[in-house]
Amino acid sequence: MPLSEDTPLSSASEPDDETETEPEAETVSEPTAPADSPAPRLAVRPPPPTFKFSTFVLVFLGMLGLWMLIDASARNSIISLLGTSPAHPGPLYLAIGFGSQHILVTMALAGAIEMLITALAYNWATDWVKAATVQKWSSAFRKVQMEAIRSGKKDRTAALRPHQDRLTRLSSEVSIAQFKGMAITWFLLILIYSWVGVVIGDATVAQQTIFLGGTSVNLMTTIIGPIPVWFVIFSLYTVPLSLIFRRLLKHYWLQRYAERKGLPIARSAPAATGGSS
Repeated sequence: MPLSEDTPLSSASEPDDETETEPEAETVSEPTAPADSPAPRLAVRPPPPTFKFSTFVLVFLGMLGLWMLIDASARNSIISLLGTSPAHPGPLYLAIGFGSQHILVTMALAGAIEMLITALAYNWATDWVKAATVQKWSSAFRKVQMEAIRSGKKDRTAALRPHQDRLTRLSSEVSIAQFKGMAITWFLLILIYSWVGVVIGDATVAQQTIFLGGTSVNLMTTIIGPIPVWFVIFSLYTVPLSLIFRRLLKHYWLQRYAERKGLPIARSAPAATGGSS
């Protein structure tokens, strides 16, 4: 049957429309991932460490103490701010210097101030409950570990490794916490010892002379090598005071902890121990 004049135009326009719409469909469509393919993992950055003012102070005091130990001029500059003599007064000298007339009393008060502050810092940095728990676990774990080693069985020794790793981690946490208090101790140790030495050095010979055992002794006299008399006497002040202050603060902290937790408080431990025996 012969086609009319309109037939070729309509038949010819249909392929043209299909060829024009196919490129448009390709440009609009977006590739999609298969349903079973895993989702892409994005790298998650850890949050930045938060700034702690206490950590900054501890690091600063530790570095300052090291600087004072190395540089004598820096040490003397800081000590002069505290006052060393009636001619160069300062807050610490005005408080416990007594015009260099009572050197032994000045040394005793300076040692008490130093040991009290260091004991407070040590008590603040130490978790006594955690430290006691780690010590108890270490003692118990050591016995079990020795029994496993004596048995010669590798499976028993290998089974203790996770517990050993956990105990090591807890022990390191307790040690690192105690290092925080050592930064303050380190700074005050250098500061107060140096201050006492300068105060005694700036005093007159009569003020430096004390009576021990019925004989007069100059505090600046050396005993063994470069160690002077005042250093030994001042150490005899500080060491017992440090033990006393730390013991009292530890007892006070544990008592407060027991009250918060509702635990019984042993108020007469020596009597109870003696009765049980």
